[in-house]
Amino acid sequence: MPVQRAPHFLFIFFLCFIFTAVLVPSAGAGPQEKVLVLEISEAITPASDDIIADAIEKAENENFEVLVISLDTPGGGLDETQVIIRTIENASVPVIGYVPESGKAWSAGTLILMGTDIAAMAPFTVIGSAQPVQMSAEGTKPIEDEKIINALVKFSVATASKHGRNETFAEEVITKNKNLDAQEALETGVIEYVASSIPNLLAQTDGQQVKGKTLQTEDAGIENYEPPLPLSFLGLISNPIISSLLLTIGLYGIIFGISSPGVGAEVLGIISIVLGLIGTGFDINIAAVFLILVGVGLLILEISSPGFGIMGLAGLISLTIGSLLLIPMGSENIYTPEFRRLLALTVVAPTIVFGLFLVFAVYKVTEIRKKKPVIGEFIGETAQTIDLLEPGKTGYVRYKGEYWKARSEKEIKPKVEVEITGKVREVLLVKRKI
Repeated sequence: MPVQRAPHFLFIFFLCFIFTAVLVPSAGAGPQEKVLVLEISEAITPASDDIIADAIEKAENENFEVLVISLDTPGGGLDETQVIIRTIENASVPVIGYVPESGKAWSAGTLILMGTDIAAMAPFTVIGSAQPVQMSAEGTKPIEDEKIINALVKFSVATASKHGRNETFAEEVITKNKNLDAQEALETGVIEYVASSIPNLLAQTDGQQVKGKTLQTEDAGIENYEPPLPLSFLGLISNPIISSLLLTIGLYGIIFGISSPGVGAEVLGIISIVLGLIGTGFDINIAAVFLILVGVGLLILEISSPGFGIMGLAGLISLTIGSLLLIPMGSENIYTPEFRRLLALTVVAPTIVFGLFLVFAVYKVTEIRKKKPVIGEFIGETAQTIDLLEPGKTGYVRYKGEYWKARSEKEIKPKVEVEITGKVREVLLVKRKI
């Protein structure tokens, strides 16, 4: 018997060996390296620095090899640009700046590119034209104040110097609005690589030493960064066109609301102005708290004196937006993405529930308003006296099982059926039933 079972034992042992060899990785093999790619395809706005900071924290916490910032931007705010460059410098993960095919990195985009650990461009792309301008209702106007220009030049040159890049270009891109294509930028030491695509760029940067780390990027998996909902919303309203439109709508909404009271346009106008201010860089926390307070106030007004639901709808929108903006957008070291999604759900869910309660309350009030007056149902009905009814005095009658005060022009004894002829406030007018 043992001799007959030996082949079965060997067969099982062979299968276990194959299973182990195929499914269990060898001791020297590690997980595939991965690269996080963030696309900046519009102007640099007050939301851009938060988005880049959030992407850097994600790359650090989830052990990405590098963060690639794909820049296709006409420029943007100076303050946001300086914050972004400082955030990149303080990051522990290497940051690569890349201008993709058919893209551009003008003005603020050029400064950010020079502030990355590795700078690269696709062929035939252009960087440059970083002279600061002032925006007004009449359009843009170049700033020629030497105090501002000299300070910005010093900042640009220092940024280029930290990364061993061409300091002359760093100055002339501001003072002379100098522009370079990819090949010129490579030859003059403004960038390190010309690459036709991100995979091609990662193949070229493989093995480079950056921030004390040897990059392993050639066969790395590529993951695109998706900002959380609050940051996506902030990015939307931070668009200069959207924020300006919100401010304009808000202004006209207030004017229309004041000229035509009771419509609710002024409320929507206030909300639009607050959102427009957030988009232009106003403190988010202050604006979020203000929106929440406005939302609560509007919902209370709608419930206490319901109208057509305009105040309630505006309050619900205001409360939802304010709640979303209060959710922590960064600090992944403290708040994981899963926790922030749970936090968003716990914040928004009560708002939705309260809004549904508001809809139900308004519906019920509207339903009651549509009912016929109750007095019309009393007249002609029969009740029974409980007390002695004397002229000029009130007593009690029973009507449909309820006790009501009643008055009669003639004396009526208890336990006598009477007919209801009218009602004055809470007192029924009755007469002896014939």
